[in-house]
Amino acid sequence: MSEASKARAGRRGRGGGGAARRAQRSAVSFETAKYIERNVPNFEVLTEEAIAIIEANAEQVLEEIGVAFVDNPEALERWKAAGAEVTGERVRLPKGLARELIKTAPSEFTQHARNPDRNVVIGGRNLVLAPVYGPPFVRDVDGGRRYATMDDFQKFVKLAYMSKWLHHSGGTVCEPTDVPVNKRHLDMLLAHMTLSDKPFMGSVTDPDRARDSVEMAEILFGADFVDQNTVMTSLININSPLTFDATMMGALEVYAAKNQASIISPFIVGGAMAPVSVAGTLTQVLAEVMAGVAYSQLIRPGAPAIFGTFVTSIDMNSGAPTFGTPEAAKITYGAGQLARRLGLPYRSAGSFNGSKLPDAQAAYETANSLNVGLLAGVNFMLHSCGWLEGGLVADFEKFVMDADQLGALHGIASGVEIDENAQAMDAIREVGPGGHYLGCAHTQANFKSAFWRSDLLDYKPFETWEEEGGRDTRQLARLRVDKMLADYQQPPLDPAINEALNTYVAEKKASMPDAFT
Repeated sequence: MSEASKARAGRRGRGGGGAARRAQRSAVSFETAKYIERNVPNFEVLTEEAIAIIEANAEQVLEEIGVAFVDNPEALERWKAAGAEVTGERVRLPKGLARELIKTAPSEFTQHARNPDRNVVIGGRNLVLAPVYGPPFVRDVDGGRRYATMDDFQKFVKLAYMSKWLHHSGGTVCEPTDVPVNKRHLDMLLAHMTLSDKPFMGSVTDPDRARDSVEMAEILFGADFVDQNTVMTSLININSPLTFDATMMGALEVYAAKNQASIISPFIVGGAMAPVSVAGTLTQVLAEVMAGVAYSQLIRPGAPAIFGTFVTSIDMNSGAPTFGTPEAAKITYGAGQLARRLGLPYRSAGSFNGSKLPDAQAAYETANSLNVGLLAGVNFMLHSCGWLEGGLVADFEKFVMDADQLGALHGIASGVEIDENAQAMDAIREVGPGGHYLGCAHTQANFKSAFWRSDLLDYKPFETWEEEGGRDTRQLARLRVDKMLADYQQPPLDPAINEALNTYVAEKKASMPDAFT
């Protein structure tokens, strides 16, 4: 961080300033539901015997086969000092070493948003929903499939901010290809920090970009606050099988040292990057996560870490990834059990599908994946809305379709109430045999909140639907996208902080030539 930036960060007051308070009074408020607190049991697919076998096999993998930390001599030295056997770039961990190191990682933590009302607690019985991450392409009804731009990225951030059931702004919601690779992370972070007041993710594509993320967060929150609190959650993908590359580990080192959370996530395509069997895949996943989380604790004991896994199988005819499959569901359920045994928050599932359009295939596969994630005990669900074409595309219409359906997850997770009102005995007495409940006192008192209702799907009679143009869900979603973007108002931010962030980005961009690789 430049000296000027440090001074600006030091000057800014935590109270937000008079200008910010005036802006707050005039801003339009968009309702955001609190993160999900489950009142339903987790579905557990593994028996105690199966868990014991997988855990023993994972320890055997770490001890006998080991993991590779490539192009990272400092990591090798850290492992050696911790008691691991290091041969070349191969690290073999004595039985129990990883599990012992993991004990310092918190079982749950709060990720702070710049609006404290949007803070989320990741872990325990909670589920935090975040949008799609990483697609280089976007799609909508009007423009079709095309490379993503910064304008597209900013629109997605606005949609996420205004979506009631989304708790998190996410990270690389799409990859804006019209901005140089070495500079686009600055614009993306600026969008998350200024266009939304929900929590967000940092950059991981280079350790220097992770440092930029931390420095921008220090301008937004204050350096002391960032050091003692988690304000970013970032995705650290493991180069499965069993390889930890220097780029991802460099980003992990930056975030862990600054007390920021990392999702340690194997990238699993069954049959390609992991065995074709569920038990074999879970063994590899557990070994990789244990090594990654343990390494984060070598950097800073107590640094937040999330047990992650991205799961898909492969079509053995075409080689294409497949989604919403029974095998992926079993792995997602099983990994949740393993994460809870380690006492770590769990990331998995999302609006996964392989369809080219937001059609029936996309809906079936997405619904399967979302419901599996809810029942598997996932605590942080990346890709919860907007995913299309195996993650290559962020689709605007599907974004709002999925974001609408996330409300159903909230409804299921709330469980079944059994208080006096829920028992409805007075209603049953009032109506008696052969009557109906439409006009009874209990219905009149509860009808507004009794049933979850989609804000998007069409429930009108056929005649009304036909008169309005016979619109399908994608067309309705297009209208909703337009309305949300038209209604968007930027959440208030202290002008001094806003100026400091923009100056930081401008200075950083000016300090280096453009690079597109």
